Amino acid sequence: MTDYIKFVESKFMKKDIPQFEIGDTIDVQLKIVEEGKGRIQTFEGIAIARAGSGLTETFTVRKISYGEGVEMVFPIHSPSIDKIKVVKKGDVRRAKLYYLKRKVGKASKVEEKVEHAQGSNAREQAPKPREEAK
Repeated sequence: MTDYIKFVESKFMKKDIPQFEIGDTIDVQLKIVEEGKGRIQTFEGIAIARAGSGLTETFTVRKISYGEGVEMVFPIHSPSIDKIKVVKKGDVRRAKLYYLKRKVGKASKVEEKVEHAQGSNAREQAPKPREEAK
């Protein structure tokens, strides 16, 4: 029975979802249809939670709009989501960032993650020490 459910769900799952973590600033582009006309509306904010798995997986995005906190919960595989872009990587230590709801102003910001070069490329990219002339 579960194999059949997975088979049916696999038809509706999206393949082009970018890898994003909690704390990342993401830009969700939504397809909005009004009076027969379609347009794309963006919602940019910090991903504060992810829940579920498979077809029912959701993520919560929070932003500050005109001084008020706005949160939206999106199903990842929703057909109304056109594209998800990762704007900035965040450096957090929690799986859920609900504490950001109580923060105001700069305190509600998440630090940006700094990516370091890995492996042998790190040595090649590092500046070479100068040899002293004799």
